[in-house]
Amino acid sequence: MNMAIATVTETETFSLEDFMANPPDHQEWVDGQLLESTGITIKHSRIQSRLSFYWGNYIDQSQQGGEILTSLPCRTLKQGRRPDVSYLTAELLTEFGAFPTLPQSPPLLAEIVSPSDAAENLFAKASEYLESGCQEVWLVFPENHRVLIITENQTLAFKSGDIINTQIILLGFSLEINQLFG
Repeated sequence: MNMAIATVTETETFSLEDFMANPPDHQEWVDGQLLESTGITIKHSRIQSRLSFYWGNYIDQSQQGGEILTSLPCRTLKQGRRPDVSYLTAELLTEFGAFPTLPQSPPLLAEIVSPSDAAENLFAKASEYLESGCQEVWLVFPENHRVLIITENQTLAFKSGDIINTQIILLGFSLEINQLFG
């Protein structure tokens, strides 16, 4: 999960289709169960807000259109997810903006990693997004001031002091990585 704590909510008949039709707040549908995300830290919220702000400013300045959303309910091939920060193109907003849940992964997204997240689970989640329409996943590590950018063909690592750039989506966006963690 992208939050500090995840708890399982008892559900008897809540399906992925139910999630798609009416996604519960602060929950994902994973492996047949609703997982409630709790324990969001100030650090997590700060990074989520900053990345939303920087990506949002860039789409305004570059006039690329689209919108930046936080905790967007979306469907991967097998799960109902809520990436921390997502970019939706103007075309996706026109096509799916009235839906309760995006029926695919957003083209660009970021997951803010908590200390309890297992590396295998993070990479599996990134692969899940990439297999479901995403083109670029950012894994943001607040404790280590690092960001991994994962695309279908590469994984790039950035550390404190580096300039981080989008690779496929929002081309031309760059940011000094410490601005996320400040």
